[in-house]
Formats: sequence, C-alpha cells, structure tokens
Amino acid sequence: MNRIGLFQVLKTDEWVKPFFKKYRKSLILALTLGFITFFCAGALMFNSGYLISRAASLPENILLIYIPIVLTRAFGIGRPVFRYVERLVSHNWVLKMTSNLRVKLYDSLEQDAIFFKQNHRTGDILGLLSEDINHIQNLYLRTIFPTIIAWLLYVFVIIGIGYFSPFFALAMLLLLGIVVFLLPLWSVIINGARQEQQKQMKNQLYSDLTDNVLGVSDWIFSQRGQDYVNHHEESEEALREVNRKLQSFQRKRNFLLQLMFGVITIALLLWTSQRFPGNHGGAANWIAAFVLSVFPLIDAFAPLPAAAQETNSYQDSIKNLNELPALHTASTVAPEISGPLTLKIDQVHYHYPESSKEVLVGIDLTLQPGEKIAILGRSGSGKSTLANLIRGDLRATEGAITLNGVDTYTFGDEISNALGVIHQTPYLFHTTIANNLRIGNESATEEELWQVVTRVGLKELVEGLPAGLETMVDEAGLRFSGGERQRLALARILLQEAPIILLDEPTVGLDPVTEQALINTFFHELQGKTVIWITHHLQGIDAMDKVIFIEDGRLTMQGSPSELEQTNAHYRRLKQIDKGIS
Repeated sequence: MNRIGLFQVLKTDEWVKPFFKKYRKSLILALTLGFITFFCAGALMFNSGYLISRAASLPENILLIYIPIVLTRAFGIGRPVFRYVERLVSHNWVLKMTSNLRVKLYDSLEQDAIFFKQNHRTGDILGLLSEDINHIQNLYLRTIFPTIIAWLLYVFVIIGIGYFSPFFALAMLLLLGIVVFLLPLWSVIINGARQEQQKQMKNQLYSDLTDNVLGVSDWIFSQRGQDYVNHHEESEEALREVNRKLQSFQRKRNFLLQLMFGVITIALLLWTSQRFPGNHGGAANWIAAFVLSVFPLIDAFAPLPAAAQETNSYQDSIKNLNELPALHTASTVAPEISGPLTLKIDQVHYHYPESSKEVLVGIDLTLQPGEKIAILGRSGSGKSTLANLIRGDLRATEGAITLNGVDTYTFGDEISNALGVIHQTPYLFHTTIANNLRIGNESATEEELWQVVTRVGLKELVEGLPAGLETMVDEAGLRFSGGERQRLALARILLQEAPIILLDEPTVGLDPVTEQALINTFFHELQGKTVIWITHHLQGIDAMDKVIFIEDGRLTMQGSPSELEQTNAHYRRLKQIDKGIS
C-alpha cells in the first residue's frame, strides 16, 4: 500500500473528501499563508547574507545598505506573523472538520443504536474516536498542508535558480527531488507498513482493554486475571517492538536527510563561487545570500518523509469511517395527532435484516387510552423487539404499529411527546439532579422539580444532599441505588407528561421489598396513562387490566389477570413459580 492507495480511497470517500469543497477557501488561504511563511524565512536569510557581505565591502551608496535593512526587518516581522496566522487558519480549518466528523460519527452510531452492541465493540468505537479521528486530523496538519507547501516551494526554488543558471537548476531539481520525492517514497515502502501495523495494534489494544475492563469481573471470577495481564503485556511488548523499528528507521532516514541538505548546501556554495566570483564587493556579495537561504527551507522539506509514511494509516482510518452505516435523512416534519391516543399493533411480523427467522409472528393487539397491559415472556421471546417496534426504533417487516392511525416509526424523535420509556438501567448524567430531571422537560421550574421529586418519594433524600437539586450526580448515577435511579427516571417521565408509558423491565435486579414499593409508586403516579409493562415475572401483575404472554414470537395467552387466574392453568403455574411455590 502507498500514497496512491490513499488517493484511491479518497475517490470513493464520503467522510473526509467533502470538506475539501466545503472549506476550500480556508484551505487555499492556509496553504498560501504557509508558502508566504517559508518565503519570508528564506528571504530573511537571503537579505541577511547579502547585507552582511555588502556591509563588509564598503558600499558605494548608503541605499545599498538601507534597503536590505528595511527588507530584513520586513521579512523578519513577516515570518512569525504569517506563521501565526497560518496556524490559526489551518488549525481552525482542521478543528471544524474534525468537529463535524465527530458529529457525523455520533449520528451514524445513534441511528444504529438498537443494534449497537450487536454490530460494534465499545473498544472499536473508542478506537475510531481516539485514533482514527486524530489520524484524519493529522492527515491535513502533518501530510497535506506540509506536502503541498513543500511542492510549491520546490517549484519556486527551481524556477528562481533557473533564472541565473538553467544547468544548476536541473542539478537542484535532482538533488531536491531526492528529498521531496525519493526519501518520502522510501519511507512509504519501508516504514509505511510498520506505521499501519502500529495503528492497528493500538486499535486492538483499545478494543481488548475496553472489553476486558468492562468484563473484569468475569476474569476475576474465572481466576484468570493473570492470564489477561500476561496477554496485555505481550500485546504492549509487540507494540513497543514495532515502535523501536520505526524509530530505528527514522534515525537512519533523518541522517540521510541531513546529509542531503549538506550536499545541497555545498553544491550551492560551489555554484555561487563560480557564478559570482570575486573577493570583495560586487557579485561576491550574493554568495552568502544564496547559501544562507537554504537553511530555512530545511524546515519545509524535512517533514515530507515522515508525512509520507503515515499515509497508510490515514488510508485505514478513512476506510474505517466509510464502513460505518450511511446517514439516512429523516423527515423533518413529524406527523401531528391529537386527542386520546390508541395504540394498535396490527398483525405485526418482524425479522432482523441479517436473518430470515421471524422474531415476532402475527402480533395483534389494541391498547385503548388509559389501559394498562403487561407483556410477559422468557428472555429471547421477542418482548424487547416489540418494545423497539412500539417506540418506532424499528419498522415492522409486515403489519403496522400505529398511534391514532399513524405509524410510530414516522414520528422520529418526536415520539417522546407521546411515549415515555423507563428502561432497566436508566442513565443519570454527570451533572446536577435538576439537569437530569429536566431531560423530561427543559422548561420545568424548580417548584415543578420538587413536586415530582416528592411524588416519587425522593424528597427527603434530595433535601439531605449537600446542594439539594443542584447536587452533582456521579457518572451513571452510581451514588444512587437501583431503586432510587428508577424513581428519578419516573420523575423525568412525570415531567415529560407523555400519555403512554413503556416500562421495560424496570425492576430487574431489585430486592422484593424495593421492587414492590417501586411498582406501587409507578402505578399510583401513572394513573390515567396508558401503561405497557414488559416484565419477566408476575409480582404486581394484578394491577394490570390485561396480561399477554409471548413465546417464540407469538401470543400464546391474553386476558385480564382475574380471567387468566380462573381459566388458564399455565398462568396459575407461572404465578406459583414466581412466588417460589413448587
């Protein structure tokens, strides 16, 4: 793989290439400022060399000294000024681009959120964020900008020398060509594969470390903690070995690079000595000017080999981003519905895109406004898939799920106005309790916050915290118990005032006393709302208007708790098992 491979990837790229056009004016300005910066640096040394030689040779006219002094000051001031402005423009350009890339990455993952754990490893996403996005950033700052600027200077230098001597310009074309083209190509061939290997190993370390930290309890319980440590140390040692090879090659390459600049300097010195002969004054004053002007150009040409060898890793990063799901443009206008909401599940079938096996088969159900229904079933029976379909996160392969006759998937994010959800593990963000509650209603007043906190039974807890509602919540809300997090989630829902509430197994992992107290709070505060309660056991089931049981994607029983108690032996057996009666 080489730089040609990068260009081939960019031809079909839908992530990075669009920013060339979107921010082309800033890009052209940054490149222009970069060229002017090095021009000023070279011109500063050129004028300084001429000025020193001229001042030492008793000039015939003071203007021969005064004009170079003015130019030296101008170029001396211009170099840092243009450099500073160029850094501002180029970094602003790159930061806008990477910011948009991150937003696009989040949007791409968000639309795939239902299948996130199925399609992505957490470590892979961290690798995209920490390695790939940063590599794309370096693609511009360390490869594209320096390379184009160096090529512009290369052409300018050859044309400038050609004005004095076409033959020596051809010689410099070859000598500088070694620095500009041959050494970078050598770096790509020898070190490019190592650079790509280094990046892939870092991404793998991110993935392995993330997965194993998240599953550290499994390592501990299986008494294989040392095995993981040994595996991680082996991976790090392999990465260090690649780094050592990279550094060894870079030292050799840098030595050859400096050697080439030495040869160029000597060649320029010999040429100027012959082209501008003389011991004092006259044309001899140009010798120092030409020779000294070489040194600032080293800063322009020296980064090229290192920049070239990184193109393989850029190619891999761009490829990783383009393999993410394409963004789908959603309708910006959500349908409007009014009045009491009736949820109808009409002969719904569903199978996942990668499988032909149906997860749900012919589910048919109607929920009237204010009705409370429990959906029971074993793990893998299709309960969670049905919940995703009701929320509109998935679209039925056959049949329809509608609110007042409108398909739920057409609402997009606006479904939250009609449907509120409390999950198994509600997430609390690292901000104040008040901000966490206002996720349900951004305009809620402090008085309204205290009202819902009181309704869910957390008033005393919040009052006892250091800053009340302004107390900071730890990341993921770990300072609160499972039941307390669920009550805070209920408070959000109460602020949201959605008419339909979906309870997705919110009592999983709670002890029986806490579970029953939470169930009582839920159904007391959700009176008058349509409640869909997905659960795996029957505690509190008698508070529901209807109970359905899903097995292998099909409805196998339905009715009110009292009806099923009287007529369905399987239901009675389930209740006995749930109560621990054998």
